[in-house]
Amino acid sequence: MYIDHYGFREHPFQMTPDARLFYPSSGHSRAYAHLMYGLAQREGFIVVTGEVGAGKTTLVERLCEELDPQGFVVARIVTTQVSGDDLLRLVADAFGAPADGDKASVLRGVIARLKAAERRHLLIVDEAQALSPAGLEELRMLSNVTEGGRAVLQTILLGQPQLRGLLASPDLDQLRQRILASYHLGGLSREETHAYVEHRMRAVGWIGEPTWEEGALDLVHRYSGGIPRRINRLCSRVLLGGALEQSAVLTAPMVEATALELEEDLGGGGIAPPPMPRRTGLSTAMAGAVTDRLEDSIEDLTRRLDALERQVNRRERTFNKMMDLLSEISHSGGHR
Repeated sequence: MYIDHYGFREHPFQMTPDARLFYPSSGHSRAYAHLMYGLAQREGFIVVTGEVGAGKTTLVERLCEELDPQGFVVARIVTTQVSGDDLLRLVADAFGAPADGDKASVLRGVIARLKAAERRHLLIVDEAQALSPAGLEELRMLSNVTEGGRAVLQTILLGQPQLRGLLASPDLDQLRQRILASYHLGGLSREETHAYVEHRMRAVGWIGEPTWEEGALDLVHRYSGGIPRRINRLCSRVLLGGALEQSAVLTAPMVEATALELEEDLGGGGIAPPPMPRRTGLSTAMAGAVTDRLEDSIEDLTRRLDALERQVNRRERTFNKMMDLLSEISHSGGHR
């Protein structure tokens, strides 16, 4: 609905990773540099970690778009909650090698396929934090395969922060020695969040309407933590609300109300009262600090309650508009 209203060519904040909408934040640019450095080594493992929605998959999509298809055979695995033997079969299938038979037969088929092609082989394993130690060991063993003194396979491991803990296991010391580049993606800064939102909208035909209040984008950063997928989800809903209300300006209250609405939709529950200090006999300085924090909490609670009230009013207006649209559709259909 908001695409037509604001004249966009397509959704600026779709949830599916899209390399065309890649935003080179400082963190993503560094992560990309680590990927390129790792690939230049032509062997071993490259590890990229980050929170859910941090942009790991989009980063690799961008990388794959720029790789020369004449020089690389790229295979991807997403489902990783499997045994070591089954992971080996997934690798075989991903590279077009036979995946049937016993483990020895599958392994021979994979090695034969890796050695047969003149192009380099790159394996991308997403959600790698779910891999078992046995699965990681299978990948390490494949990294040992060489042809003409060169490794025939490089592997990129993408995963949530738990992957770092998994790789720190004493049993995986040999694999750690083969990690040539590693980077952890954090959230975007406040300034980068502003630029990210405008970048995504500009990429689909945005020419200035709707405009975002600076305070609205500040709240987008605050509620999303700078995580791109959370930004997308919040901004998409804000744009929908703006289109329903035919608003040319997206304001801080609209973002606040939408963020609270999303919390409700996702089971976030109500707003909890600010915590009260448990200890007594605090020093004057500590008491003053507690008082300041309490006042900030009360101010924040008041602001959020105001936003909830605006949210209720907004929902009522939206409901009335939807009913009007349905009535118009029904009325026009009756006169055909």
